Amino acid sequence: MLVSDFQYDLPSERIAQEPLADRAGARLLHLNRLPGSWQGQTWKDRKFSEFPDLLRRDDLLVLNNTRVFPARLFGHRSGQRAQPLSPHNPAAQEFLRGKVEVLLTRQVANHPNEWECLVRPGRKIGIGEKLYFSRSPGDAPKGERPELEAEVEAEVIERGNFGERRIRFAPVADFFARIERIGHVPLPPYINRDDRTADRDRYQTVYAQARGSVAAPTAGLHFTPEILQQIRERGIEIAEITLHVGLGTFQPVRVEKVEDHKLHREWYEIPAAAARAINRAKAEGRRVVAVGTTTVRTLEYAAALSKERASGDRVESGQGEADVFIYPGYSFRIVDALLTNFHLPQSTLLMLVCALGGKDLVMNAYRHAVEAGYRFYSYGDCMFVD
Repeated sequence: MLVSDFQYDLPSERIAQEPLADRAGARLLHLNRLPGSWQGQTWKDRKFSEFPDLLRRDDLLVLNNTRVFPARLFGHRSGQRAQPLSPHNPAAQEFLRGKVEVLLTRQVANHPNEWECLVRPGRKIGIGEKLYFSRSPGDAPKGERPELEAEVEAEVIERGNFGERRIRFAPVADFFARIERIGHVPLPPYINRDDRTADRDRYQTVYAQARGSVAAPTAGLHFTPEILQQIRERGIEIAEITLHVGLGTFQPVRVEKVEDHKLHREWYEIPAAAARAINRAKAEGRRVVAVGTTTVRTLEYAAALSKERASGDRVESGQGEADVFIYPGYSFRIVDALLTNFHLPQSTLLMLVCALGGKDLVMNAYRHAVEAGYRFYSYGDCMFVD
């Protein structure tokens, strides 16, 4: 299967740059996978506010309650691993203290001070380089020793491809408090503006709890307390799991054949109460409706583990690191329906949606959404694969 099979054309003006004033005000494209039930129609244009009524009373709705933290850091490198420059060179000072941007993507298990990250400019940052973070991107160190001004500092300990690095932060008592103070909301690169204070609220679901994501589970951004209350009043059961969104969710596909792509691991947790609810729903023949592709991957990865242990199509509670890659041809064990935003061309997220909804149906629906003026990507509209 070719990655190019998942290409579609999207005018730049269709990419949402701002969230709607009303979280629940988005449009919703409702896909029908059962021909004939809508007199031959394969999709309907709706509003997200109708979503509670599209659910069945015996559905189980599963949410990803991860919380985004300001994982985008701006700072300066020490320059100690750079080749020495002549002191008469006016560019020497700027080069040695050049600006660096770091996106924290995953805290390394069992090594709380170590993080996998993306670094820009990647090719200039080698192993042993010290990085100092304290201020906004435009500020430079005032003195001769930038480490004295830094709120946090780190050292590069491993080097990977495409700007990937592993860094080790110097221990501090209030690490996350400092990151909250100096970090920036990690808005996706297709949002062509700097993050603002308002993004700390809007690039976050209203049910976010467990800190650890570097990107929002964007299908959940449409929910409001009122929408959730409507769902509960209809008697629909809700369960929450956690997957911390990292590089596995948004890394680009750099191979020609889909099967050659490998996902990065992302930390997840399924509480015991959620596992019981999911397994009960499957045993009773009820639908499991996932909110977001991250929820899908968590549940399907956990089901695959259970299958290996001869537990059937069910999930077990616990923590782990998911790396399941879902694309057309995949046989779903847990998830029956999906609420999702619109995704980038040739992305693993689009491939997952195509696996559940059918490639031809989903790609045709995307073309309809472009023509009908839907808003795309993180702050955009959504789709319900029913």
